[in-house]
Amino acid sequence: MATAEILSINPQNVWKHFHSLTQIPRPTGQMGQVTRFMMDFGQSLHLETIQDKAGNVLIKKPATKGYEIAKTVILQSHLDMVPQKNADVTHNFATDPIETVIDGDWIKARSTTLGADNGVGCAMMMAVLEDSTLQHPAIEALFTVDEEVGMDGANGLEKGMLEGSLMLNIDTEEEGELCIGCAGGRDVNISFGFKPDRAIDQGDVAYKISLRGLKGGHSGVQIHLGRANANKLMNRFLKDVVRNYEARIASIQGGSLRNAIPRESFVVLTIPEQLSDDLVDLVGEYEKLFREDFAGIEDNISFKAEPADLPASLLPEEIQDDLINAVEGCINGVVSYLADFPGVVESSLNLAMIHSSDESIEMKLLVRSSSESRKEWICSSVESLFQLAGAKVEFDGDYPGWQPNANSELLGLMERIYLEKYDQRPKVMVIHAGLECGIIQSNVAQKLDIVSFGPTITGAHSPDEAVKIDTVGKSYEYLLAILEKLN
Repeated sequence: MATAEILSINPQNVWKHFHSLTQIPRPTGQMGQVTRFMMDFGQSLHLETIQDKAGNVLIKKPATKGYEIAKTVILQSHLDMVPQKNADVTHNFATDPIETVIDGDWIKARSTTLGADNGVGCAMMMAVLEDSTLQHPAIEALFTVDEEVGMDGANGLEKGMLEGSLMLNIDTEEEGELCIGCAGGRDVNISFGFKPDRAIDQGDVAYKISLRGLKGGHSGVQIHLGRANANKLMNRFLKDVVRNYEARIASIQGGSLRNAIPRESFVVLTIPEQLSDDLVDLVGEYEKLFREDFAGIEDNISFKAEPADLPASLLPEEIQDDLINAVEGCINGVVSYLADFPGVVESSLNLAMIHSSDESIEMKLLVRSSSESRKEWICSSVESLFQLAGAKVEFDGDYPGWQPNANSELLGLMERIYLEKYDQRPKVMVIHAGLECGIIQSNVAQKLDIVSFGPTITGAHSPDEAVKIDTVGKSYEYLLAILEKLN
């Protein structure tokens, strides 16, 4: 998209800031450039601008006339984005800007994630900070870092940094919904160590098996949609080809991010040369089977076999079998739903990554749950399964859920404003995706009254990510109305 096109969309003061963010590489873990940009932005407005040890940036804007005694409001979004691209794209997230395109009523990126999660929220906050014509109480604009993997910015937020008692998180992905609670999560790290088997049978040949074209997506927001998990599908095939066709696995690489449903998986295996045609036929049968199993959900499943160079080593047979059986037995997807919010996921597991090297296999899973008890139970179940398979299991990245506040004054105000402005009631929700709200609440001294909202974003954490143009303007208009009424 030409720069002029995106800058001409209303509200222009929001889209210009979003465009600026698309030009700055900001995958999780590479925050230096974007935090320097945000520090410069705050200082250019002559506003108090602070960066804490975790890298979070806080920009403070004083109350306008008549709002001096109103409660300080915290605006919060995260600066990082999920770096996902299609396999045939050469984009380098560490150096290249995002190339945006207009597709009807939506803005997308060209074959990569867009970064509207959570760049649009950041852009809305920047527009508020920059606009001297607005009426509002004192504002603390908190731009957190490294949310997408481990929520490191929120976890590292310095005590006493925030003084506000109201907080608007702008990271919900359906316009018209007000979020008042979310699931917590825990990372599961699994590893199989081994000595490589270098005894490849004479007469064996190698093939690369490639599974592509799955939708993937956000492992919180879209886990209930029943989308295919590339690691589970590949494993289903591997169990068959190892058991019945004398195949041996040399390497496996599936998935790329813990919080993204895996879209691709690649395996190099060996097989007796006389079974090569059978292997190719079997791959074709599984492609047809996968397409039938996920008809109406997955539209572009591609499962192919192509000849490859013989590998230098193989997984030991015992490790290969233990891995296949454990992955086959591991739950994946939705585990339970919330009784009080029908259709909202309570607990889930995303079998996100399986990567092998010469002497180990590393797996990464993400457990999400609104219930600490169920989170513990799922983690314990996974631990027992993979320990029985001989793997090492470790946990980290634990973060709390955000518990709903039934007596929220901020929620009541926001419901009234939405009804008055748009003649309809917003939907009050608890979501399964992880937001930083609960962590930020636990890291400040005072009790926060928090509500999350935002524009409509689909396909987050995948190259299909898109933001609906008109909902950005509506969400920004709504934000300004809320600030004006907080007096």
